[in-house]
Amino acid sequence: MQHSNIFDYKNYRYFKLAVIVILIAFAAFLVFEPTVGHYGGSWYGYTLGTISALMVLWMTWYGIRKRRYRGTGATQGWLSAHIYLGTALTVLVTLHSGFNFGFNVHTIAYGFLLIVVASGFFGNYTYMIYPRQMTENMGEESLDGVLLRIAEADKLARQIALLMPDDINNTVLRACRETSIGLGLLDQLRGFQPDCPSAMAVKELTALGSQVSADQRKLYRELYSIMVRRESLVRRARQDLMYRARLGIWLYLHVPFTVALLVAMAAHIISVFVYW
Repeated sequence: MQHSNIFDYKNYRYFKLAVIVILIAFAAFLVFEPTVGHYGGSWYGYTLGTISALMVLWMTWYGIRKRRYRGTGATQGWLSAHIYLGTALTVLVTLHSGFNFGFNVHTIAYGFLLIVVASGFFGNYTYMIYPRQMTENMGEESLDGVLLRIAEADKLARQIALLMPDDINNTVLRACRETSIGLGLLDQLRGFQPDCPSAMAVKELTALGSQVSADQRKLYRELYSIMVRRESLVRRARQDLMYRARLGIWLYLHVPFTVALLVAMAAHIISVFVYW
């Protein structure tokens, strides 16, 4: 049996509703042209403005409801409505303005709305793509488990490297000492360390293998295997942190700009009634 997701929820219920809302708004825009022309202060503009303001408040309230009812089936329906009606909202607000833009509080509110919607689209994209990639990357293993395995590999590699030539020992020590995993936000977002010491150590060990004496061959192969496995673990840990960071970073745009939108919208409404 095929399960519905946020996009085809209840046989595309909210997609259909959004299309109907957009078509009605467009039809009214084409058929009923106010004598003063289309702009925010016409009866048509006031009607769409009121509807749009109510939709903004409803969708802002969605974030609070999502936390309250997290894990329930209702959340999926609300998110589906949030996406489709949020898309329809951009059309309604554009028609509300009558395509009249300028350097004023009205256009600023419109700009904030576009940023909020765009960041919401990015957030939906990340939640569609990254959870699956996180599962493929980590499997059943946790990030803490991977980091623990890296620490154990570091300890074992250092012990074996002490019995090897200085060049090999220094290569292993440098990799263990200089490898960083998500120390800063930028490192987490890009998911890699430039000139990664772990990757470079594996390459150097490949070249240094010819310097190993016959009686050290077994230890060298064991050390090389540990460093290759360690480099793979480091790469997986960085990828996991990258997915986590990208899943959360959009909120740093979405939430503050939502607050800014509410403030700008309030200023927009107040200014309209003051100068009405």
